[in-house]
Amino acid sequence: MRPDFSQHNPETPRRGFGFRAGLSAGALILSGSLIGWSASTLGAGSTVPSLATSAPIAAPAGSAGRTIGASADSYAGLVDEVAPAVVTVTSERRVRMTSSQLPDDPLLRQFFGDQFRGRRGQPQERREGGLGSGVVVRPDGYILTNNHVVDGADHVKVELTDGRTFSAKVVGTDAPSDLAVLKIDGSNLHTLQLADSDKVRVGDVALAVGNPLGIGQTVTMGIVSAKGRATGGSGGDGSYQDFIQTDAPINQGNSGGALVNTQGELIGINSQILSPSGGNIGIGFAIPANMAKNVMSQLIEHGNVRRGLLGVTVQPVTSDIARSLNVEAHGALVNSLSPGGAAEKAGLQRGDIITAINGVAVRDSNSLRNEVGQMLPGTDVKVTLLRDAKEQTVTVRLGEKPAADAAEAEGGKPRGGAAGASFGLTVEPLTRETARQLGVPLTGGLVITDVDQSSRAADAGLRQGDVIEEVDGVKVTTAEGLRSALAKTSKNPALLLVHRGEATVYLTLDRNA
Repeated sequence: MRPDFSQHNPETPRRGFGFRAGLSAGALILSGSLIGWSASTLGAGSTVPSLATSAPIAAPAGSAGRTIGASADSYAGLVDEVAPAVVTVTSERRVRMTSSQLPDDPLLRQFFGDQFRGRRGQPQERREGGLGSGVVVRPDGYILTNNHVVDGADHVKVELTDGRTFSAKVVGTDAPSDLAVLKIDGSNLHTLQLADSDKVRVGDVALAVGNPLGIGQTVTMGIVSAKGRATGGSGGDGSYQDFIQTDAPINQGNSGGALVNTQGELIGINSQILSPSGGNIGIGFAIPANMAKNVMSQLIEHGNVRRGLLGVTVQPVTSDIARSLNVEAHGALVNSLSPGGAAEKAGLQRGDIITAINGVAVRDSNSLRNEVGQMLPGTDVKVTLLRDAKEQTVTVRLGEKPAADAAEAEGGKPRGGAAGASFGLTVEPLTRETARQLGVPLTGGLVITDVDQSSRAADAGLRQGDVIEEVDGVKVTTAEGLRSALAKTSKNPALLLVHRGEATVYLTLDRNA
């Protein structure tokens, strides 16, 4: 569950090995849960087992094209078929703490001993237990679940609906998609067939099956509320998000469980909820089966996931940017290319708008990332793009690793000045020393030294320390040059190429306000 879980909110209790992140409308929560306890210092940890087999994924026997009985009055027949393939996953890990993290409390020492004496620098360990769900995808014991359910675990156990419990091996995990594959020593297990999630439609009935809050297996019903959702952070944190949204009630502990259609097919792996309180409010998210199928196959066959890399950074095409470029507001705008990367080698340029990959429309930057991420390195893809409002197609052979950073260029002498009081910013030419301090490439341009917070520049998102390199595709090196570029008569906003730290971004500045 991705958006930004790198920081744990100390005011919020831990709910598993993932974290919850605060949002203005609530919180995105990993729908696993925590069973925590303290213990004396434990021994050395065990290693995580590696891949045991590379057998292909098979659909359950007799499942092809089946229709499971369901009516307006009952889904009992469907549940009878689906429930045995959904399991409970419990995990355990050791957490090391220094005594400086423990309270030096005489009352606690009286009841619990010297672990609360606060002996600074002496390490302590405690055990944390996680709870989630999983889906049996092969009769020989392969189980699909969420990465955050087993992340960092030393021991994983799987409990079937018939009460049998197995120790599980972690075959492989993939944090960017939040998926993991487990293996138990079982045979002739009941499985779920994976549906083609691209065929799922908004409004379809969906059932969520899992073990919420550890109360036991539970089935809830709702509809598919939306498709193609990204809950945040899909670019910066390296995650791949193309969620199916559902109002079928999902709570903590449902992570890794099944979202199924009325044919009893797996359409998604339940992964996140959006909630201000930690409980269900009817906004849940599942990883689509097609993404899960691709990741699962690679984890089973290789133990890891390889993804193609186009070698660009992109941003959404807003309505203002579309007006500036005289194009429709869709696709992904290239704001930088990795030097020597696949896209640069194929002739893509900064300012291109990517509209399709192999004929599949690119809605936005997230859909581009997901489409490319499903392909292996070395794959040749047809990239449809708009350049100067004209469509063209370029063949790109995908890479795998980021290219090296761009080389520095020489800067000029500072010649500062206001870029126009009506726009509300002051600039000066970028120097080598300023570029080093700001952590930006020395490509020329103008560094913003001040922004009036009530101005059009502030409304456009410009900040002190930003470096403006281009206006409408033309490089600017002096305050007068920037002023002239912004003063051009046009009904469209000016399109600025801005360096902000190591990133580049296009911003629009209204000329006519």
